[in-house]
This record gives sequence, structure tokens and C-alpha cells, in this order.
Amino acid sequence: MIELDQMKQELSQYETPMHEVRDSLDLDYKKQRIEELQRESEAPDFWSDADKANQKMKQLKDLQTIVSEADGLLSSYNDMMDMIEMGNEEEDETVPEIVREELDAFAAKIEEMRLATLMTGEYDDCNAIISLNAGAGGTESCDFVSMLYRMYTRWAERKGFTIDVMNYVDGDEAGIKSVDFQVNGTNAYGYLKSERGVHRLVRISPFNAQGKRQTSFVSCDVMPDIEKDIDIVINPDDIRIDTYRSSGAGGQHINKTSSAIRITHFPTGIVVTCQNERSQFQNKDKAMQMLKAKLYMKRMEEEEAKLAGIRGEVKDIAWGSQIRSYVLQPYTLVKDTRTQEETSNAAGVLNGDLDRFINAYLKMQANQAERREDQ
Repeated sequence: MIELDQMKQELSQYETPMHEVRDSLDLDYKKQRIEELQRESEAPDFWSDADKANQKMKQLKDLQTIVSEADGLLSSYNDMMDMIEMGNEEEDETVPEIVREELDAFAAKIEEMRLATLMTGEYDDCNAIISLNAGAGGTESCDFVSMLYRMYTRWAERKGFTIDVMNYVDGDEAGIKSVDFQVNGTNAYGYLKSERGVHRLVRISPFNAQGKRQTSFVSCDVMPDIEKDIDIVINPDDIRIDTYRSSGAGGQHINKTSSAIRITHFPTGIVVTCQNERSQFQNKDKAMQMLKAKLYMKRMEEEEAKLAGIRGEVKDIAWGSQIRSYVLQPYTLVKDTRTQEETSNAAGVLNGDLDRFINAYLKMQANQAERREDQ
């Protein structure tokens, strides 16, 4: 059958990329590490340190997922080749449709795993902490925060990730003034680091009685949830710790006790808050961890800027500083100013279809790294 022969040729083109992905994942080492962790988990005293045990079990699960997906690629490839041969021999007209569906899924999976191999940063495999803050635009910007918060939660759901809200402040009239939340999942930070920057919305505002088109801005800060101890020393005299009553959606302790924590770091002006834990002490520990992570990331950025001979620039949450624009009127277009990736399906993007922008950013980073190595 001509159609099956064409699919066989198309499938054959993926053989080399598939093996390149498998080789880059270093599956032999991962399988060896899985065996080591499984042996450790069987030790009688394994759960004597619950935090350490949970970290190792998470590592074990992540490694097993990667190995299973890589082995699944090879199995799918062989199954499709067998199916094509069988379809040609039996001249079964239902086979092309089945193969096409599996081939499309196979190609998408290879691309997903190839992008995962690009995440070589020290903290790319960590969970991600996202902070959204309304900028220029008043109530319109607060509504834009709620739109972006929904967009990231929908994206996380598609990935099978979970969300933990850490701080939530309602807008004065509508929407959300600011929200901090953690995205939990393998490579969450590696994916979401592309979202750091100022986002811009253009639309006819539902809050404008004249029905005029308005522009609003929201800043998105993304940092890894670094669980291990970081080489950052914080002078107690450089910070102020405030406690306040928790607000927003949460458990039974919300709005009943002053358990929420806000830490202000005077030298840098960094402010972190946490209110989702069950006690003031837990919130303080989490907030200190967040502060250390932000200070660490700031130090790394300064060192990279110094090496590159440039000065780090802090942009206002306003016109001209956006990394991505979401235009809903007079036409629909979402465009990333760094990668030039764009789509007219703005509704899909705001509903969580972010992968095209994340993938374009990861590819751009990989190309830039290759160019630096060649120089």
C-alpha cells in the first residue's frame, strides 16, 4: 500500500533522532541509579529521616519515568514498523489510520523528550515558584494577573503537575493584585524559566465604560524551589520579618491565626511571603528558603552579566519591557519578543497551550550555547 510505504519512510526518518535522544539521556547510568535507590529504600532505617527518604523516592520515581518513556519510544517504533509490514501483507485498509495516529503521537513524544535533554541547568529539574504582580493598568492589570494565573494552572494540569498557592492578594475591585504559587513536577523550573519577565495584554477592557482598547502589564518572576542548603548567608540585621493574618483560599487555619510570614531583605529590596503552610514556623522556614533562592539567583545573574561584560537591567512593569504580548483586539495574536514565536490562537494560549513558546525559548537557549562553544 502506497500510503503505508510513505509512512514507513517518514517513520524511518525518526530512527536517528530517537537514538540520539536515548543516548543523551544516558539510560545505562539511570538504570544503575534506579537499582541503587531501590536497594537503599529496602534498608530498615531508610525512613528514619523522612525528608531525605522522600527526596530519594522522588528521584527514584523521576528516573523510572524517564527510563520508561525512553524504552516506550523504542517499543512504539518497532510496533509501528511491524504494523506497517502486516498492513502491507494483509492489505488491511484500517491500518494506515491507526499508524498515522500513533506516528503523530510518536513524533510529539520525541520532540518533548528532546527538549527535556536540553535542560542541563543546575536547577532545571526543580519545582518552580512563580510570582505574578500587577503593573501599569490598574484593575485591568489585576484581571490580567488572574488570566495568567489560570493559564499557568491549566498548563500545569496538562503536564500532570500540581499547584500550591503560597500567597494570594485580591485586587481592589477585581482580579488578583499578586499571587505566589509553586508548580510541582519534574523539570518544572526548566520549562517555566522561559516565562520570567513582563507580559503585556491589549484588549477592549470590560472595566472601561467607553469600551476603549487598553494595555496592561504583569510581571512574572520564576525561580527554582531549591530544597538543598544553599551557600547564602543572611545577616539577621538585614531582614525584617512580619507576621500577618493569612488571606485568600486555603485550609481551616486561613483567616484565623496570624501565621503568614513576610520577609523583607533591606540590601536588595527583595520581599518574600508565604501563608500556605500549617504553622507560622513552617511559613517562616519556607519564606527563608525562598529568600535564599532569590538571593542565589540574583548572585548568579550578576556573575553571568559580569562575565558577559554587560550590566543587569531591571525593567519597569510597563510599556517597552515586555517579553510577550497578548493582543485580543483589534486582532488576535500572541507573540514572544525574544524568539519571535507567535500564534493567532490567543484563546488557546490563555487556556494553557504554552508549549510552543516554551519550546522555542529552550531551542533558542540551546543554539546560543552552541554558538558560545564555537567561539
